Amino acid sequence: MTNDRTRFVLTAGTTRTAAIEGISAAGADPDAMVHTPAADAEILTYGTTVRAPEVPRSPTGCLTPAVVTRAVRDLVGFEATVVDGGLVEPTGAPTVTVGARPGDDVREQDPVSSAPGAFEAARQFGHALPEEEVFLAETIPGGTTTALGVLRALGERGAVSSSLPENPIETKRDVVEEGLAASSLAPGDASGEPKRAVRRMGDPVLAVVSGIALGAIESETAVTLAGGTQMVAVAALLRHAGVEQSLPLATTSYVAEDETAAVETAADELALDLTVADPGFGRSDHPAMATYAAGEAKEGVGMGGALALATRAGIPMADVRERVAAIADELAGD
Repeated sequence: MTNDRTRFVLTAGTTRTAAIEGISAAGADPDAMVHTPAADAEILTYGTTVRAPEVPRSPTGCLTPAVVTRAVRDLVGFEATVVDGGLVEPTGAPTVTVGARPGDDVREQDPVSSAPGAFEAARQFGHALPEEEVFLAETIPGGTTTALGVLRALGERGAVSSSLPENPIETKRDVVEEGLAASSLAPGDASGEPKRAVRRMGDPVLAVVSGIALGAIESETAVTLAGGTQMVAVAALLRHAGVEQSLPLATTSYVAEDETAAVETAADELALDLTVADPGFGRSDHPAMATYAAGEAKEGVGMGGALALATRAGIPMADVRERVAAIADELAGD
């Protein structure tokens, strides 16, 4: 069963890297994309948008993974906290502030100048969390590209997933190479320097999540990284910060099946305890789930971690699918 001392912590933020054409599907268009993290926080908190102008959808209409995470929250009843990891648009969800500012384009020299301070403030927050267990999640359009940047700066394997059915991995690699050149970094130059890696080649959410994780680990709180290859980058930052203990990573079958993500290989290399959750969306004819079965979104807002919590609580995936459909219909009505 789910531990009643379990807290789900969502860090929501932005990076101007998301504005690069073809990088992300976390929004119907660039104007809508800047509101996605704020809206995701509201859906997790309230089950609907409150201040955000619309429910996040991809250009083809794929609903945000926040709907899935909220569906599991309705069924399991876990507590949730939202941390402002550099929001550019305000959210109606209550948030914890750690001094993160919106990230600039990773192709600039110093895209996350707030990273060191935000990392330390987040570390203090993670250390003070009273729960016995935390699941750490993220929402940031463009985040797989900045995750790739961090992995390259640290000298780790450069493999990340995508919210798009076809991963624009070559575009991401080109963007990261430009970023490395702008920051005068060669791959591996930031090895053992996680704050430098995330400041020069990452985004504010990576700084905050890794800080929370480190603080929680130091206070002997059980930490699960809930997500895909962005959480692999967080794990790499923790390893380069000296964390040696086992690190659980809970993701979806959609990420695990993405060959460009190579998440199982990354888990082996970083000594991660990998859990893969399959919601069985292909068994539903509801349009909110059909797009996931076709390869869109794959992960986000801690979807894999939420599904793992549902499994642990003994909740059938059929019940999760039913609740996802109900929330999607409610949001469509709104």
